[in-house]
Amino acid sequence: MPTTALLRGVLERYAATVSSRDAGAYAALFTEDAVQVDPYPDGVHRGRGEIEAFIRQSFDACEAMTFEAVDVHPVADKVATTFHIVVTLEGGSTMHIRGVEVFTVTEDGLIAAVDAYWGEEDVTFEGS
Repeated sequence: MPTTALLRGVLERYAATVSSRDAGAYAALFTEDAVQVDPYPDGVHRGRGEIEAFIRQSFDACEAMTFEAVDVHPVADKVATTFHIVVTLEGGSTMHIRGVEVFTVTEDGLIAAVDAYWGEEDVTFEGS
């Protein structure tokens, strides 16, 4: 069973990697057979390759992206967080996404599964 410190560390690495916009490093956070559902329930990505392709497409669609873990709740092999993602779009406008993610983490600190819960009402825009 992962320790609380390990779970918090995985989430910190996840946030830093999203903010770095490095799709290869992002995919390396996951097990080979991981399943990412973002957004839940329809955005299913299976395996590191699909996960990397998904995040690369997201990174390519923006100028900058930051992920902030707001509240963090590590329990057993799960870590749940409320999050705030800030995406700087071409042209200068900013998109905000707020929601909840629940990660399942292996004992060696890799993400085996993650479900992201957010919808249209959780997305706002500002600027141009």
